[in-house]
Amino acid sequence: MKIIIPIKRVLDPYTQARVNKQTQLVDLTNAKMAMNPFCEIAVEEALKIKESGAASETIAVSIGTEKTVDTLRTALAMGVDRAIFVNTESDLNLQPLHLGKILANIVEREEAQLIIMGKQAVDNDNNQTGQILSGLLDYSLGTFISKFQLSDDGNSVEVCREIDSGIETRQLNLPAIVTVDLRLNEPRYASLPNIMKARSKPL
Repeated sequence: MKIIIPIKRVLDPYTQARVNKQTQLVDLTNAKMAMNPFCEIAVEEALKIKESGAASETIAVSIGTEKTVDTLRTALAMGVDRAIFVNTESDLNLQPLHLGKILANIVEREEAQLIIMGKQAVDNDNNQTGQILSGLLDYSLGTFISKFQLSDDGNSVEVCREIDSGIETRQLNLPAIVTVDLRLNEPRYASLPNIMKARSKPL
């Protein structure tokens, strides 16, 4: 089973955002960037599945400018097997529908059975890409996942999702898309040996 993890490069959530007074937009000049925190959780869950022997390969995918490669290298250093980078001229004009169509093409080409992604990015908070991707591919969808369990036969996943009235448990048939929430796991740090290994991994 192949797992695809879409990830996004965002302003580091632990730094102070600056606003450009003329454009009234967040000024990212010389700002510290990082992987979206929800994407880190998705990467960690995919790595856990791979380490359990239930997945054959993990693939990180990111769409953006050349600087986005650094974020993919972080995913590779965490333990992802390989990465796919889609180069665009600008990050500003990318809307969830654009991202969904690009990701759908990659998922079909790679024949991935499971897509694990963050529920939203902390910059725009759209919370749309996973749902759009599910519609385009006609894959099962579980959103706001706080617990995840792959079935013994590997044909379905049981997920617990956070809703207003509590926790809802659902079973999803594969292929499936899950968007993960903060309480699913604690992402690992990339060790120095893995950072060195990441340089030789395919991107």
